[in-house]
Amino acid sequence: MRNIVWAFVVIVAALVHTTWPDFLKIQGVTPDLVLMVVVYFAIVAGEERAMFTGALGGIYQDVASKAILGHNILCLVVVGYAVGRISTRLVTDHPAVKAGLVLLAGIAQGVLYTVIAYIRSPSDTPFIALVVGDVVPASFYTALITPLVFMVLDKIFGDRKKAQGSTA
Repeated sequence: MRNIVWAFVVIVAALVHTTWPDFLKIQGVTPDLVLMVVVYFAIVAGEERAMFTGALGGIYQDVASKAILGHNILCLVVVGYAVGRISTRLVTDHPAVKAGLVLLAGIAQGVLYTVIAYIRSPSDTPFIALVVGDVVPASFYTALITPLVFMVLDKIFGDRKKAQGSTA
């Protein structure tokens, strides 16, 4: 049952991200809900669950955005693995640490996505302008709403300390 809820949450995040971008947009910047879910599962369940989350969310994003199949998948899986590995070495209970991880993951995912897109079809816009103009604001906006989204996900999936049997 827990896996069905997990898949449902990932698909809903990808669905909202791809179908209602204007609803979430502020000053032309949209948060990456799938990335937030990938980072959440990287922190809570480790890199394996984060990589599956990135694969499922990335497939949906690739199909919905008519991108080359695998572009979003690769970026989200790599970021999910990296954040999962990093989060085992951090105390991730504080919301600022979670938001910082989402910010760094957003920048890493955005840079990786932009590099692949830039290699595939170079544009007249300089690479650094694409990163500073698109990736950094989206990553910052995503990090700002992280505490709210993580709180909702904690309510859905239960507190991980209770699930692990911790008394602290």
